[in-house]
Formats: sequence, C-alpha cells, structure tokens
Amino acid sequence: MIADGYLVGDGSWELRVFVTDLQVERNLRVKGDLHIGGVMLKLVEDLDVAIDWSDHALWWPEKNMWLTHTRSTLDQCGVQADAVLHFTPMHKTLRVQLPDLQYFDLKVDFSVKTFASVVSLCKELGLRHPEELSFSRPLMPEHLKRNYKHVGCSPRQRNQEVNSPRNANLNQSNASELITPDGLPPVSPLNTSQWNNTTRSYSPSTGMFNGSTLLSSFSLNGSNSSLETPLANSPRTPSDEAKEKLLRPKTLVERARLNSGWLDSSLSLMEQNVREFDTLLLRYKYYCFFDLNPKYDSARINQIYEQAKWSILTEEIDCTEEEMMLFAALQFQVNCQSNVPQPDSFQSDEDDIDSALTDLQVSLEGSSLNNSGDITHVPELSNYLRFLKPKRFTLKGFKRLYFVFKDTHLSIYKRKEDSGNRPALVINLKGCEVTPDVNISQSKYGIRLEVPSHIGMTEYWIRCDTEEQYAKWMAACRLAAKGKTMADSSYETEVKSIVEFLSMQHPATTPAIPPSQVDINPEDFVAPRFLRKLKHRQIVTRILEAHGNIKDLNLLEAKLNFIKAWQALPEFGISLFVVRFVGSKREELLGVAFNRLMRMELNTGDHIKTWRFNTMKAWNVNWEVKQMMVQFEEENVAFSCLSADCKNVHEFIGGYIFLSMRSKDQNQALNEDLFHKLTGGWI
Repeated sequence: MIADGYLVGDGSWELRVFVTDLQVERNLRVKGDLHIGGVMLKLVEDLDVAIDWSDHALWWPEKNMWLTHTRSTLDQCGVQADAVLHFTPMHKTLRVQLPDLQYFDLKVDFSVKTFASVVSLCKELGLRHPEELSFSRPLMPEHLKRNYKHVGCSPRQRNQEVNSPRNANLNQSNASELITPDGLPPVSPLNTSQWNNTTRSYSPSTGMFNGSTLLSSFSLNGSNSSLETPLANSPRTPSDEAKEKLLRPKTLVERARLNSGWLDSSLSLMEQNVREFDTLLLRYKYYCFFDLNPKYDSARINQIYEQAKWSILTEEIDCTEEEMMLFAALQFQVNCQSNVPQPDSFQSDEDDIDSALTDLQVSLEGSSLNNSGDITHVPELSNYLRFLKPKRFTLKGFKRLYFVFKDTHLSIYKRKEDSGNRPALVINLKGCEVTPDVNISQSKYGIRLEVPSHIGMTEYWIRCDTEEQYAKWMAACRLAAKGKTMADSSYETEVKSIVEFLSMQHPATTPAIPPSQVDINPEDFVAPRFLRKLKHRQIVTRILEAHGNIKDLNLLEAKLNFIKAWQALPEFGISLFVVRFVGSKREELLGVAFNRLMRMELNTGDHIKTWRFNTMKAWNVNWEVKQMMVQFEEENVAFSCLSADCKNVHEFIGGYIFLSMRSKDQNQALNEDLFHKLTGGWI
C-alpha cells in the first residue's frame, strides 16, 4: 500500500537527521538493513547542496556515540525510529592552551580517540613524540578543595553553552536558500562561541579570536628545526587571562587533585562532553622525554621548558632556595638570549651513519670511560662517611663509619680495618628511594635512602664530605636503586651530570651584570614562598650571582639545563592520586613515576612502600567496584582512587610501560593499538 508517496508495510521507517552546518532537519525513509554509509549518501542526495561533505559523519547525541563504521547497518548500531542523528563535521575548532600558556584555535578531530587526536595535532604543531602529551580539562580552584572522581565541563572549558540546534523541518527548496552567494553555508549558532560574555570577534591586526591565535596565522611544519617557529620561542609574560587561571596547589593533596582533569585517551572528545570552541589544555602527561634532540626539537624543548618553569613558579613541585635561584638564573638567561641570533651549533661534521655506529658501540660495550682496565673487575667505592638511622625520638647525631659500595649492596663497618670481617650492617639498595639532601652554602651533601623491608620503608641518612665524593656515591645509589651497578656505562655520565648540577648552584663572587642595569620582577622568576621570605633586592642580587655561572649558555643550552635541573629534583615526575587501599580505612597518596608506584603518607608525603614496574606482572580495573588491582611478584595491591577516575591511574601505569618500550629505530612507528591495549583497562 502506498501512502503519501511512500510504500507502507515494507519494513521501512522515517529517520530524523539534523544537519548542523545548515541548521536543517531531514526525514529519511530507511530500513534497518541500510548501512551507515548509505544513510549519509541518501542524506547528501536529499540535501542537494554542492559543498564538500567528506569530513562529516553521523553523531548520535542520545547514546553519546559516533556512527563511524560506515559498513554497519542501522540495526547493528541499534538505531530505531525514535532516534535523532546529527550530521556534523568530524574536525572542529578547539581552543587549546599549550604548555607555554599560549592559546591557539586549532582544528581537531572530534571523532577519533583522544590519543589519535593528540598525535594528529602534535604532527601539525611540529612536536615529536606526541605520546608524551594529552588533553586535560581546565580546572577551577574549587576542584582542589575536594575529591572529584569525574570532572565535568567547567566554566573555564565552556564559558557559555552554545545555542541548541533548531529542530526545524525544512524541505529541499528551503535548504537551498540557506546557501550564501559564495557557495558556503552560513555561520550557524553551533559555530559561534562566547567567552567572557562577549561576542567572538576576529582581529586582523593580531590574527587572534578574542586572544586566541588562529592556526592559519602561521605555518607549522614537523620537520622544521628553525628557532623561528612560533612554538620555539614563547612570550616572556603570558596573557592576563592565562595568569589568572593558573592553579597554585598548597598541599600534596591539592597537587594530587590536579590529575583529575586528564581526558580518557580511549574515548573521543565528543564522547567526553567536549564541544566546538571549548578550551582544553595540552600538557606533557608522562615525564619521560625520549630522544630530546636540539637539532629537531627546538619547539618541543621550549614547550617542556615552559611546563617545567610554570610547575616550579606555581609550586606544583618543591625545590630548595639555592635550586630556585638557579632556575631563576636560567630563566633570566633564556630571556637574555631570546632576542639574540643563535649559533647553528648543532651541525655536526659526523654523518648520520658514523653517529649511529657510535651509539651502537656505546650500547654494546659501554662508554669509552668504562672501557679501560680489567673488565672482570667489579667496581666498588669505599670511604669514611657519616651515617644516621633516624628515629622519631632521638638525640643521636651522625656517626663516622667506613662504607663499602659493591654491586647494589652498601656494607657498613666501624673502622676501615674491619672491612675484611663481617659488616655491622648491609643494605640492599635495589628498589629503594634515593633523595638528595644538599645545601651548598652550608657544605651539606646528604643522601637519604628509603629501603623496602618487611615493615615498610626503613630510612637511612648518609653525609658526604665533598661535592666530588657526593657525586660518586649519589650516582652509585641511583643506579643501585634501578638494579644496576657501577660497571654500567651510564655511571660516569650520572656522576658528571651531578657535578655539573652542583657547580651551577655555586653563586659567582660578583654578578656578571650589575643589579642596577637590569629590570627584574621577582614575581616572574621565583615561587611565592621565596617572595615572602626574601626582600626584592636580595632576590635580584641572588639571581644575578647565580647567573654568573651560566652566562655563556646559548638559548637552547639554557633551556636544556633548566630541564635537566628540573629532572634532578626529588619530586620530579611523580603524579599523585588520593587513594584508599583495600584493608585500610584512611586516605593515602599513590605516586606514579616512570618506573615505580609509591604508597605515601597523605600529609607529609613520606614513603610507606615502593613497588618497581620490573616486578609487576599485571594491572587491571574491576569496573563493578571501581577498584584498581596491580599484581607484583611479591604481593598484590588493590586500591580505589578517590581524587580521579581509576581509569586515570590505569592509564598512567600503562602509558609508562608503553613509553619504556620505545627505541631510537628510525623506522619505529607509533603503535596506537598497543597503547590502547596497555591503557584501556579492558584486558
């Protein structure tokens, strides 16, 4: 039977599809066995509008899902007559804040998984190794005051909701009237965003949309190594909007709550309530920077430097007063060099083949520093050091004892003459936590060891007499914590980096630049707690004294030294979460680093237990009770995450495992499937 021009009783039904670009709705007569590609073809033919629809796909708002599998039928997707689909572009404009706090309007794919969106975006921005970055929602100060397992869309992400689509049923003739004379659809309410309660406007003189730079206003090329690329040099002072929205956590718990904003890498942006013209933060999520090459990574080095700088200035990570002055001096040197022509110092006479052969030789044989002497000899350190096993109630001080360091074990004797006998104490440093305790002005060179034991973490303090002695013993302890010995090729490199880091902290006798000749605003260079402690003139003088040691560094060298100093901080690379372990009633902190998990006290951050990833057998999520389970060789650990979704913790662990599998093979492609297998939480 035919009614209203349609055959009735053949199993067909009307499907409502809203076209967001044209702000029109179409009713299509379809059957359940029609595939998604056929629906889109039928819709485009019905619209009869001569524009490029290749970037469009069907979005199902009610189910919060994309229908991107074009060969799947409506029945297979579960689409029935009561459904309303949206025919909308997959690439939409997103307002992205980069690590240097600059805002850019960028075209981002909203239909693929967030990980793929970040990879594609970083390729356009010229940032290598995009697997280290991810999107985060901009948090409000209120998000730091309490635990949020799920952070929704805040006013900083979307100041004002965009207008809802008009559900108008327009016929073909009405649709054609909506096309402008130049053949393009008109701007719809969906393509209009309002920030700060003002209409979104473009300024030709600045190339900006309300303070947000357009991607098309400059050319970005992933192979461009020039320092002239827009992302390789950042403004000295960010915009007022960016500075106002900086979060300054005051406690470890507030630092942990900063990690609640990360998006799920396994879901698309649309599936996570991100819409066109929303604001997201692009940040380095994993603190494991692979193959930093000044020749190719000028933009990447700058963005890492900027994220490091702001993490220190906002006190996301602690540092000593001397370290703060070193960071301020390096920042001052970066500012001085930013307007100076830079030497092309990275053009090596050695060709790529010779360089690759050298790297291969070092990896197989160890560095030339370790090639001399008897290779059967096991290196060891021995000397008198000061030792203390701290207790809660004790007045005892450091004792001078004789130490012998061999393999990963530290043997302690009362006297050197007793070294042939049984030691008074043997400490196995494999899996321990090594923390520097240094104050150069007081000639204090300490090493704090937290060693795992059956009762938790046992703490030992060691004091060295000189910088050179400290560098050797500290390097040995760090390698032993990873299960390596001083025979490893990286030992001499570790010693050298420690010596260089200490030498940079020595203030110069006289500043290279007189304080009267520079205009330094201390608020731009040091964290707030040092502003409260020191006077303005003192800070400027201290910065210039520290600057005397690094005044000859060029721009990239200053940034790389800043990054190295940041990586040397005890708290570097530890992402915190507020958790509750199974069997415990109190809240605790979980620290996730690139090679270990740490159970920590909530208020002080003291280490209770450390588990290394090399002893981990499996990790998964119990979705019914939202509980994380990690299986180690020695025990199983289960906990629920209170300050973020448990998927967030799972993704950090899987992400670091994924990053540890990278190599310098030029042909190595980014394995997205493997990333999702390790981070998805569905295995």
